[in-house]
Amino acid sequence: MIKIETITTIDNATFLQKNEIADFLFDHLGKYGDPKEDIMKCLDYALDQNLHAGGFVVLAKENGKIVGALVMNKTGMSGYIPENILVYIAVDASHRGKGIGGKIMDMAIKMANGAIALHVEADNPAKKLYERLGFTNKYLEMRLTK
Repeated sequence: MIKIETITTIDNATFLQKNEIADFLFDHLGKYGDPKEDIMKCLDYALDQNLHAGGFVVLAKENGKIVGALVMNKTGMSGYIPENILVYIAVDASHRGKGIGGKIMDMAIKMANGAIALHVEADNPAKKLYERLGFTNKYLEMRLTK
């Protein structure tokens, strides 16, 4: 049975908890992921009590093992920039197609105060889930990497 859990700043997540989540995301994001160090920075931002913005984590677990994870960061802005950015979401490949991604997205949408932005590559199959949940592609993102 899949259990949905949340972690917020008030839960005082330990380094070991964040490390377990980062390992899961690094392993299961595949080509859509980032280096583990960047995932840890995102988790620190979402769960550190001393930061202004913060965020939260939603986990799907089966028998105590993570089978899905989502990390949301608060942006500290509103109106001109959405209040939240969904940074990472992944489901264990052996559990895909069971609605786990939808369940953790539903929980995240309920928990988020304000609008949510996310970045998704055009060829990412998760794009269909986001569209079903009401996300639209209003802008083309451009970046200057320095």
